[in-house]
Amino acid sequence: MRPDRGSGGPAQSQAGAPRHPPLRPRDAASIMLLDRSGKRVRVLMGKRHSAHAFMPDLYVFPGGRRDPTDHRLGFSGDLNPTVLRALTTSEGRPITDGRARALALAAARELFEEAGVRLGRQLNPSGAPLPFLPDLTNLRYMARAITPPGQSRRFDTRFFAVFADEAEIDPSEVLDSRELQDLQWIDVDDFSSLQVPEITAIILADLRSGLESDASLPAERSVPFYFTRRGRFLRTLL
Repeated sequence: MRPDRGSGGPAQSQAGAPRHPPLRPRDAASIMLLDRSGKRVRVLMGKRHSAHAFMPDLYVFPGGRRDPTDHRLGFSGDLNPTVLRALTTSEGRPITDGRARALALAAARELFEEAGVRLGRQLNPSGAPLPFLPDLTNLRYMARAITPPGQSRRFDTRFFAVFADEAEIDPSEVLDSRELQDLQWIDVDDFSSLQVPEITAIILADLRSGLESDASLPAERSVPFYFTRRGRFLRTLL
């Protein structure tokens, strides 16, 4: 992910923050990699570089902007039909199956680029965009959030989640990158030691509620959608 691209989803406007001309939100994806091997569920988070124009020095989930090349990435396992349907029919103008898969593939690509984690075990031929074929089978669609107007960057971010054990990922095999530093496994019930964007804290609260309701995070769940309308920050369910 290039340094000028947003990660971890949108942030709410801060009092006194500079206002910017209206910008059209750009598609983005973020992924919560979950470790449930211990007594408490942990999520992978990292600190954005201080040089980033968008949310510098804040702890976020791996993620970033959807690239045009994400539409052309191969994959070894498709999205759960329920997840695909939720992505394509969410509030606003429906999107194509291809665009929905590209968002999921963007999340998988960013997880690899920012944390060195491969969401998929099948190897790609030499010279392919990724050294592995992403497996989207176990991704859950957790939330959607659009950065409010007036920010220097605006993103329409879809948040995914996946359990490390389901994806055959070793939680010890994560690597810092130029995009995310100080990668940590954070207890989803206690992230008070970290400075996180407000929307990230909100989605972590949604994650906790989801785990309390059903620890398996079933695909057949309501998906919260956060957006701003006429200056009001709103939440609805998709």
